[in-house]
Amino acid sequence: MKPIIVLTLTSLIVLFSCSDSAEEETPSDMTDQGTMVVHEDFQSAFVPSRQVEVWLPPGYDENEQKSYAVLYMHDGQNVFNPETSFTGVAWEADKSILRQIERNTAEPAIVVAVWNTPNRLGEYMPQQPVLESERLSEFEALTEQKLVSDDYLRFLVEELKPFIDATYRTQPQAESTYIMGSSMGGLISLYAIARYPDVFSAAGCLSTHWPIAEGMLVDWFAEHLPEPGNHRIYFDFGTEGLDAEYEVFQNRMDSLLVARGFREGLDFVTLKFNGHDHNETYWRQRLDLPVEVLLAGDQNR
Repeated sequence: MKPIIVLTLTSLIVLFSCSDSAEEETPSDMTDQGTMVVHEDFQSAFVPSRQVEVWLPPGYDENEQKSYAVLYMHDGQNVFNPETSFTGVAWEADKSILRQIERNTAEPAIVVAVWNTPNRLGEYMPQQPVLESERLSEFEALTEQKLVSDDYLRFLVEELKPFIDATYRTQPQAESTYIMGSSMGGLISLYAIARYPDVFSAAGCLSTHWPIAEGMLVDWFAEHLPEPGNHRIYFDFGTEGLDAEYEVFQNRMDSLLVARGFREGLDFVTLKFNGHDHNETYWRQRLDLPVEVLLAGDQNR
C-alpha cells in the first residue's frame, strides 16, 4: 500500500492551532460548488426508508468520461445542511472536498449522506460483538432499540451502493469507496470495514464512542479488522465533554493495532484535539483532516 499523505502544510496549521481557520476557509476561485441530488425516500428491504443526499463535485456534468471515488457518511442530515442538522451546525462536507480540490491534496469525490432514523443507536451499534458476548437482550432492554446494524450494513452494501454505482459515474472498487461518521457513526464506519473489507478500503472515525458496552468493542475490533496493508483508518477525539472519556480507550485501540502490525501514519492515524467537545461544531472544524486521509488513497494511486 502506498503511503498516506496525512498532513499537508495547511493541515498542520489547522492541527496545531486548533483555530477556526478551517471552519472559515472557503475556496477562493471556484464558481461551481457542485450539485446536490436528494433521494427523499430511499426504500430498503432491510431497514426503514430514509433520505439520501448525493453531492456531485464540480465538473461532474462537463466530463462524462470521468468517474469518481465515493465517500459514504452517516447521520446524513448533519452532513450538508445546518437547517436539518441536529445541532443547527452542519459538517459542510462539500466545502471540505472543495478545499481538498483547491489544495490539490485529493481528487474530486462524490459524497453520499445517509440520514439516520429514530433507531440510530440500533443501526450504528456493531452487532456481532454484542451477539458474541450474549448481551443482546441487555443491550435492547437498556437502549429500548432493536439492534440491526448488520441489516443497516446490508442496506448500504446490497442496496444503496449498487444504486449509487448504477446511477452515477463512480469508481466502484473498494480502493475508491470510503465510509465516515462520528461518535456511534465512527463505530459503524469501523464495523463496515471489518464486515465488508472488500467493499470499503478506508474509514473515518471521529470521536469514536468507545465507552459503550464498557469498551468491549476495542478487543473485538483488534481481532476482527482486516489484515493491515490494504485499509486506512482515521481516528480522532477531543478532550472536553463526552470526548474526555475517549482517550484511554483510543490509546488501547492504537496499541492493539500496532501489535497486529498496523503502521501508525500509514495504516491508521489518531489525532487528539485539545479543547474540542463532542458536537458538529468541532467535527466541522477538523473535517479536512479525515477527508484528506481517506481521499489520499485515491490521489496516490
